[in-house]
Amino acid sequence: MKNVFPGKELLIVITFLIELIIPSYSAAQTRDISIVIHLRGVYESNIDLLCLSGKKQFKSIANQKAIKNGETAKINVSKENLPGEFVLRFDYKEKPESSPYPSEKRIIINDQDLELWVSPIYCNNPDSTWFQKDEKENSLFAEFSIENSKKKEKIGVLQSFLLNYDDPKSRFYRSGINEYEKRRKKYNEWLSSREEQDQSLFVSHLYRFQFITKIHWEGTEADRVKSITDHYFDGFDFCDPLIIKSSQLNKWMDNYVNIYSRQATSPAILDSLLPLAAINSIGKAKKGHPLVYGWMVDYFYHGFETNSITTGMKVLEPYINDPNCLTTKRNEILQRLKGIETLVPGSEAPDFTLSDPDGKLFDLKTYEAFSKYILLVFWSADCSHCIATINSLYPWQQQSDIQQKITVVDISLDETDTEVVAWQKKVVTLNGWKHLHAKEGVNSKVAGDYFILSTPVMILLDTNTKTILDMPINTDALKKFIGSH
Repeated sequence: MKNVFPGKELLIVITFLIELIIPSYSAAQTRDISIVIHLRGVYESNIDLLCLSGKKQFKSIANQKAIKNGETAKINVSKENLPGEFVLRFDYKEKPESSPYPSEKRIIINDQDLELWVSPIYCNNPDSTWFQKDEKENSLFAEFSIENSKKKEKIGVLQSFLLNYDDPKSRFYRSGINEYEKRRKKYNEWLSSREEQDQSLFVSHLYRFQFITKIHWEGTEADRVKSITDHYFDGFDFCDPLIIKSSQLNKWMDNYVNIYSRQATSPAILDSLLPLAAINSIGKAKKGHPLVYGWMVDYFYHGFETNSITTGMKVLEPYINDPNCLTTKRNEILQRLKGIETLVPGSEAPDFTLSDPDGKLFDLKTYEAFSKYILLVFWSADCSHCIATINSLYPWQQQSDIQQKITVVDISLDETDTEVVAWQKKVVTLNGWKHLHAKEGVNSKVAGDYFILSTPVMILLDTNTKTILDMPINTDALKKFIGSH
């Protein structure tokens, strides 16, 4: 599963309800939109259109197969998906005998039919790929991006200087602060003027993510970090429901969480800081549009679930029954909260019966292992985080002394044919483990009994009693538990 909370580094720089609750803008979406694509420069290509937001995020919503060089493809985009940011994915062959190779181009679609001449090999080069002359959204955003980059460049230089200068009490440093503030205010004024100028277009809702917040330059680095988080939401419009149609909102929040994480000096402190970040963020969004409020709860649910932060999950409980909070994750949050109360060290692990690749039935309750512990690993071969965990866990567990202590039973939650094939290929490299497959994936009974909403999940059991001993979040945590028992 995707990690919503990425690395800890400072970076300065839902359902049908969506259509029902954005009348101020979606009323303009009275028809489907067509995209005419003229393919050139390759032998042939499959073309997919993927959403970058909403319930269909990262999924193909329209496609055309085997479009040849010089041919034209037409893709229809349903008005229910508009407006928003999308990805045009090309899986192209340069020659008839070539293997398909992917390329992607991000586009914005609003209420205008689009015509695009594209060479997939160079799909992000304006000399090789372009829209019709009267195209509005993408052309304007490209122009804005160039101008925005130029205006931010000097501010970035000043910011770097102030962050690294060794004498914050000097007059020179004070002069730098004054110049920075003057340029920052001027830039934000320009940003506001561009929003007003382009307010009839969807792209104007993307500009605000470039807003430069205030920094308290006096004091320590910790003081500066705190001032950034304190002012991060300044000037942001949580009443605008269209911001959830932008992939930039997710990146913007990742940035906030990264900055907030800079205040942590240990993993334990980080696990306490992130719930505070959620309370602050959701508190701001709560005053805005119900869809934005719900999106913010969903965002932190994904982060807490991916990183197994139970204290964070409990923070979300007060919001899920608020009728103004249009979260799409109410059931998942309730399920996770129930799991937090049910699956605890000392409780008995739920029994389950599954078939192994040879068709033999495996029953946890009657399973006899010649080791002190049984480690259940819920995973998916299509999950990069899972593969990283498996690749870390396997060589360590294969050590003879560890093998005598731990028997690994891995349960695949892969569902699609592609995922199952990837699982079948991977398990042949994991000799010595007991491989099981829950065909219904996260909707299977075993996943429900263990409250599995995302992967990977590891649960360590006592072999004899089948009671839960620990739920390590990663291999290092497992090693630490085994080393202390």
